[in-house]
Amino acid sequence: MRAVCFGELMLRLVPPGYLRISQTDRLEMTFGGAEANAAVSLANYGVDARYVTRLPNNPIGDAAVQSLRALGVDTGYIARGGERLGIYFVEKGASMRPSKVIYDRKHSSIAAVEPGMIDWDKAFEGADWFHWTGITPALSDGAAAVTLEACKAAKAKGLTISCDLNYRKNLWSRDKAKQVMTELAQYVDVMIANEEDSQDVFGIAAEGSDIEGGRLSEAGYSALAKRLADTFGCKKVAFTLRESFSANDNDWSGLLYDRAKDEAVRSRKYSIRIVDRVGGGDAFGGGLIYGLLSGLDDSDAINYAAAASALKHTIEGDFNRVTPDEVKALVGGSVSGRVQR
Repeated sequence: MRAVCFGELMLRLVPPGYLRISQTDRLEMTFGGAEANAAVSLANYGVDARYVTRLPNNPIGDAAVQSLRALGVDTGYIARGGERLGIYFVEKGASMRPSKVIYDRKHSSIAAVEPGMIDWDKAFEGADWFHWTGITPALSDGAAAVTLEACKAAKAKGLTISCDLNYRKNLWSRDKAKQVMTELAQYVDVMIANEEDSQDVFGIAAEGSDIEGGRLSEAGYSALAKRLADTFGCKKVAFTLRESFSANDNDWSGLLYDRAKDEAVRSRKYSIRIVDRVGGGDAFGGGLIYGLLSGLDDSDAINYAAAASALKHTIEGDFNRVTPDEVKALVGGSVSGRVQR
C-alpha cells in the first residue's frame, strides 16, 4: 500500500504548558502540517507514506525533512527552494478559553510553488492513494494550480483521491474557497470534513445541529453527506463529529457515508480529556485512509479512524504517535486508561 500526501510542512512554536505567548520567554519547537500529519499516521500503520511539499534549502528545511524521515515517511519527492518555512504558534486553551493558532506563513516556499515544479508522474509511481486538504490551495493561486495539476495526474493514474476540506478563514474568504474548491472537489473520491467545513466552503449546513451548544444530529449529517456526495460525485463522505463542552473536554466520533449503498455508519463515541487537539482531524484522515486502503468495511474503517484520532487528542504535538495495536485495543473497548505493565 502506498499513499502520497501533498501540503505544507510548518515550524510549530508552542509556549510551555498552558502559558500564553505574552507570558513566556521560551517556545517549544516541533514541525507539523495537516497532510504531513496524515502521512506520519499512515507510516505508523505500515503504509508506504510519501510526502510531497516544497521547503527552503536551508538548515530549517533540513530539520523539517529529518522530522518526517525519522518517523518513516518517504521524503524523496520534496522539492527544495523558495524563501522560508511557514510558522505557526499555538496557545493551548483551557476550560472556557479556546486554543488559539497564529499563522506566520506568507511567502513560504510552498506558497510560491508553481505548476511544473513537482514531477507528479514520479511522485505517484506505484501509489494507490493521493491525499490533500483545503489548506493547500488556500495558500496561493500557484498552490491551487499545483493541487489541480496533482489531482489530474492522480486521476489519470487511477489513484483514489481524498480531501479534507479544512477551511481556514485566516487564509482565504468563503467566496474564494467555494470558487476554487468546487472545481477541485470534482476529482475527489473520499471527502472528509468537520461540523463546520461544508458550510464554510460550500454554504451547505447539517440540519438539526448546534455546533456551539455541542448538539449534533446524526440524521442531519447523513443527509449532508449524501448531498455532498451527489453534488461532487464522491464515493464516500466522512465527518468528524466533535461535541465541545470546554477546551479540555470533548465527545468525539465519526460518520462515514457510502454513496453506492446510500448508507451512513457512525463510530463509537469517545469522551476525551484533551492534551493537544491540533492534528486530531488529520489523525482521523490518516486512520480512515488506512482503513479503506486495508479493505476494512465502512463500519470498521470509521471506527478505526475515530479511535486513532481520539488517541491523538492525548498526545502533544501535531503527529499521532500511536501504533496499530493501540488503535485496535481502543476500538475493542479498552478505554479505562489503566497502566499497562
